[in-house]
Formats: sequence, structure tokens, C-alpha cells
Amino acid sequence: MITKAPIIHVVDDDGSFRTAVARLLQASGYQVALYESARQLLEKPPGMEPGCILLDVRMPGMSGHELQARLVKIGNALPIVFLTGHGDIRMSVRAIKAGAEDFLSKPVSRKTLIEAIQRALVRHQEARERNLRLASLRAVAATLTPRESEVFALIVRGKLNKQIAHELGTTERTIKAHRHAVMQKLKVGSLAEAVSIAERLGMLPGAISGEA
Repeated sequence: MITKAPIIHVVDDDGSFRTAVARLLQASGYQVALYESARQLLEKPPGMEPGCILLDVRMPGMSGHELQARLVKIGNALPIVFLTGHGDIRMSVRAIKAGAEDFLSKPVSRKTLIEAIQRALVRHQEARERNLRLASLRAVAATLTPRESEVFALIVRGKLNKQIAHELGTTERTIKAHRHAVMQKLKVGSLAEAVSIAERLGMLPGAISGEA
């Protein structure tokens, strides 16, 4: 199976820079898409293909920071690497806090730029894989009936069958049947595995959804 090279979306109002960086990136094995403004990229936002956005900060019209905010708003998850000749600590902190992968200053060496892009691509791929695993877990959990979901929520909190039966106003035998169905649907063989799924789904106190 042939895997397409990631697409690096270069957004910069400096035409000579766009040309130079495009040559560098293509020589490094990447596909390149060039935009002379933030609005040009927004006219046709990047799709789901692997890649990242190499973004200038100061541009006529919409700034790089403003584009970053717009992309977050529309749900575009491509990682952003800022590359600017007008950067300072305040700008870099703002960009990173807003989710940028890196903030580089022009001029930048080929090695530094490629390493930053590679880090961004790796982290993005890891995030995509986590999201896919989480979506799969959510799909499995959605197959539980309302009562099975209640039983699932209680068993992962350490409740015994007897306690669950009392809380739900039914028999222990019925709870055992529901518990068996839950474990089968989740395809787990132990309580520890069920708890792990609940944690990844954010069902337990202090759990953070998404750590699939």
C-alpha cells in the first residue's frame, strides 16, 4: 500500500519565502500547498489528510493568531507550526497556549524546521489514533441498554452485585445477568479492563476523557 506524503500548508504573505520553503519541503519528501493569506486558506480549509500548517504571524488582513482561532472554531485539527520574523516571547506563549505545536523565528535552519514539522506530524498522528480508539470505545458503550449502562457505571465504581441490586431495586440474579452482558459487549474479561474503559470514557471521578 502506497502512503501519500503529508501535506504542509504554508501560509505566508512573502512570496519569495513561500517559494524557498516549498522547494525545501518538497526536497524533504513532503507535499506542499501555498497560501498568500490566511483568508485564502479559509476559503478551502485543509481536509483530513495527514499534514500540518506552517504559519506566519503578521500578515495583511487576518493575522496568524486570528487564523489559528478560526481553525479551532471550525474544528480543523491540523497541527500548527508558527514561523515568523516578528516573534517575541509574548507571541510564542499566546500561540502555544492556543494549541500551536511550535513557534520558530526566521531565519530558521533546514534541520530545525524539518524537526519541528516531524514532531508536529508525530503528535498529530498519535492524537488521531487516540481519537479513533476513543470513538471505538464510545461506539461499543452505545450498544449497552439503559439498564446495562447503569450497571456498568456502578460496577466500575466497585459496587458489589448485592449493592447494585439494592440501589436499582432488582434482584442480585438480574444484576449478575446484566453484568455478564456488559462484559460480553465490552469484550473484557475482568473488572480491571472494564474500569480502564470507564476511565477512558471519562465516567469515573477525576478521569479525563480521551486517554484511550
